[in-house]
Amino acid sequence: MPVVPVMEEPTPYTPSARRIAREQYRRSRARRSSLIAGVSTAATAAVLYFVITGSPGWQRTRETFFSWSDARASFPSIIRGLVLNLELLAVCSVSVLVLGLLIAMARTVRGPVFLPLRLLATAYVDFFRGLPLIILVLLTMFGVPALQLTGVTIDPIKLGGAALVINYSAYVAEVFRAGIESVHPSQRAAARSIGLTSGQTMRFVVLPQAVRRVVPALLNDMVSLQKDTGLVSIGGAVDAVAASRIYEASTFNFTSYIVAGVLFVILTIPMTRFTDWVTRRMDRRRSQGGLA
Repeated sequence: MPVVPVMEEPTPYTPSARRIAREQYRRSRARRSSLIAGVSTAATAAVLYFVITGSPGWQRTRETFFSWSDARASFPSIIRGLVLNLELLAVCSVSVLVLGLLIAMARTVRGPVFLPLRLLATAYVDFFRGLPLIILVLLTMFGVPALQLTGVTIDPIKLGGAALVINYSAYVAEVFRAGIESVHPSQRAAARSIGLTSGQTMRFVVLPQAVRRVVPALLNDMVSLQKDTGLVSIGGAVDAVAASRIYEASTFNFTSYIVAGVLFVILTIPMTRFTDWVTRRMDRRRSQGGLA
């Protein structure tokens, strides 16, 4: 009978004394760094607290800007106004992404016959990136109704949203264009060599890579758009900023502005952290040799 070899059980891994000592040293350094960071943060916070609360005008400032009773009184109207800001963000962000992508594609389209289209797209980006947003909002929300055009809305919410879309599309178009131009020309050549048309190459080869590379920059633009939706209050739309201003005008207390600001920050933080997570994930993929 053939002899069946007996499989020996693998020897369990035992780290060396040097490796154990190195790991212990790293853990001790990490604990030491965390302790130092915590102590320095607490010390800085304590110094700031005593400097601010010890200032001569702190009592008056606390009553004017940090009144708990005024915060509770103004909170419901500010929340109702914040709903308008969120609705504007949802509509404007989609419109900005679509229009920005179309402008970017117009700027990168090949061929001499498309020169007028490229010139128009370039002029659009140059003009609206250079024009301050607040001026564009003022011109749109007050200039358009003054023209008395038939069939054109005079709703300040729609006009303010249109101004935001026009301005941010110019910035987003440049982000998309940078992503499109970052795709190596060999990708286009390989796509054409297997029979894809120019449109198919852009749709199936260039755009997927370009969009994936510029996601962090796009998310940052959306964070800025979320804050700038408050500019629609200039034309009379009652959003969170306008609601806080109305409360301040009736009570001469500025706590409502603090409430509105804190709510905007609370909305911004999740998107900012998500942007950081996407950026770190893409950096890890690039460092490991994955696709950008």
